[in-house]
Amino acid sequence: MSPTFNPRARNFTDDYVLVEKFCLKKYEFSHGDVVVFCSPSNHKEKHIKRIIALPGDWIGTTHNSHDDVLKVPKGHCWVEGDNSASSMDSRSFGPIPLGLVKGRVTHVVWPPQRIGLVERVFPQERVSSFK
Repeated sequence: MSPTFNPRARNFTDDYVLVEKFCLKKYEFSHGDVVVFCSPSNHKEKHIKRIIALPGDWIGTTHNSHDDVLKVPKGHCWVEGDNSASSMDSRSFGPIPLGLVKGRVTHVVWPPQRIGLVERVFPQERVSSFK
């Protein structure tokens, strides 16, 4: 999720983050939330990505050099990494079930110079919500 996390890969200092799990009680997420989830293809792997679209949203995507519009199914979300050039995310494996989400990242807690809130940002122009 560089540049949001580990922005300077050469300094060998990983970001440590705070993951809250209260959002799992009712699966309450917002556009732009950064979440930790189990990989849809290997449940032993955990990934960290940003929620771009929620159940019922329409998302504009580019896949194999053609544009497409998809509706996110009920009980799923669309996640993408902040570095689109090198990210395995919903553009690769499609929408993920909300049941795979393990928590929401709220803060960077280490290293000390990076302590702070994780911002909620997402490409609003690519998402339409008709609920």
